[in-house]
Amino acid sequence: MLTISQELVDKIVAHARADHPDEACGVIAGREGVPERFVPMENAERSPTFYRFDSMEQLRVWRDMDDRDEVPVVIYHSHTATEAYPSRTDVTYASEPDAHYVLVSTRDEDETEFRSYRILDGVITEEEVRFLP
Repeated sequence: MLTISQELVDKIVAHARADHPDEACGVIAGREGVPERFVPMENAERSPTFYRFDSMEQLRVWRDMDDRDEVPVVIYHSHTATEAYPSRTDVTYASEPDAHYVLVSTRDEDETEFRSYRILDGVITEEEVRFLP
């Protein structure tokens, strides 16, 4: 189960809405599985159907997390025209075995779909999300 503050959820959704029609992406860093720090990143692809972290930005962010004794607790991105479910490409690029992979769908401007998954060895497992005030 992913337990996450409403404040962090709101930041993820705001980033996804701001970057629409392109996919947004980023990380929530934290310690001991607790998501704490919002780190929006650039979608190097600037695409409505695909995202990729810029390699130099990713290196900087991961080094910063190391310096702070943090890990990527959540890796998030948005889908702009489809449901919030990992694509085959998303599964291929899922390289953090302990991370929660959050997807936000911005296909409906009046409703936001926010879902979390574990992706390990190509297997997608949806998990419950608990929102903290």
